[in-house]
Amino acid sequence: MTLDPVHFDGIAGLADRIDYDAEDQDHRDAAETVWENFLDPLVGDDGAILEPIDELARRQVDTEEIALEDAPFETTHGLDAGTLNPKPFKNGLVLDVAHAAMSATPSDLDLHDSRTVVKALHSNDTSKNFGTEWEEYDDGSQRRIVHTHLPQNQYEEDVVHALALYLAESSHALEHAERVSEFLLLDGPIYPKGVLRWKYRSSVLTDLFEESPLVRQILDNYVELVETFADRGVPLAGFVKNVSSKSVVRTLKRETDFGPVPWAHDAGLFAQILERRELVDGEFERLTDDLTLTNWFVSTGGMDEFFAAEGGHNLDRGLDPEQYQVTFCVVYDPRRDLVFKVEAPRVFTDDPELREAIERQILGEIAVHRGPPRAISKADDLAAIDRGSVDSLVTSFERSLDTELDENYNAVRWGRGY
Repeated sequence: MTLDPVHFDGIAGLADRIDYDAEDQDHRDAAETVWENFLDPLVGDDGAILEPIDELARRQVDTEEIALEDAPFETTHGLDAGTLNPKPFKNGLVLDVAHAAMSATPSDLDLHDSRTVVKALHSNDTSKNFGTEWEEYDDGSQRRIVHTHLPQNQYEEDVVHALALYLAESSHALEHAERVSEFLLLDGPIYPKGVLRWKYRSSVLTDLFEESPLVRQILDNYVELVETFADRGVPLAGFVKNVSSKSVVRTLKRETDFGPVPWAHDAGLFAQILERRELVDGEFERLTDDLTLTNWFVSTGGMDEFFAAEGGHNLDRGLDPEQYQVTFCVVYDPRRDLVFKVEAPRVFTDDPELREAIERQILGEIAVHRGPPRAISKADDLAAIDRGSVDSLVTSFERSLDTELDENYNAVRWGRGY
């Protein structure tokens, strides 16, 4: 139902009550101050959490020129995992399913047809274990059930979601690593941050993080993934479409004398650092002819330090610890006012020529597609579980488990695939 105009005005008029007179230009000036004075390096309580690999620099490339340039990598692969989203059932089971796929550009139909499926479930009944080993199906795909138990009735949905997602993603990447000839892009960060957060979130999740063999398998998979691609000399990177990290703005608030920090997250800060404007008829207008980007940074903020940490958290690492460090650059597309983050392990970005090749590959694709690279979009399409399939799968689970979905009104209103 459309909102009645009088009530629309009533809601919109509330903004007039918010006495906030900060100008955008004030925020841009503040962003410039951060860039010039706080990022080389950005120092937190335990030392530098952000530091340029080479030198602090903002660069720009003509959008049309980079779109027409020959790509550094003739073949690119993308990886993504779609999920059912956690579903509780009336018999006490909570489960999620992740479905991982790898794309190739140009297309490789055999590879596209291969999938890795992980069903993760939680049960309060400790007398049964529904877990299975890997099994093949459909001539090239693999599947597995993993079973976990939490001593308290909390976090079950978060746990089954993360276990399914990261086990499927990392296992599929390793299974098909040899088919990646030039460049692999993960859809999202390069490491499993959804699991890494458990270490610091609560005592229940910390215990699970430290004791679960499934968590250990996931962590080992990502170590192996970095080492496998490093050994083969094939770069691995992650493309973050929705930048939600807050480590920079949080550190500015807590650990520096910067003053009031106006940005809700790091993306807002970097957007204002990278946006180019000119004065036209007394008003500033955004320039949209160039893509802009930062230099590459080494990051140890938040969860980024885990895989490179001194002591290694008992990880079996074959490379020097710093080679696992998270490095990133930020790309800004002014045509749609979007910020993207490109991550890669330091083992790849220490090489200036390889850094530049990754940059130009990503920039060219953004220029052409006005968004994520084609390999990422294709992987996302392959791995996605559409709403209709979710509904059908839930019905199938109800029949197999002889139970019903523990529904709330959202499932009635939006369908079980919401």
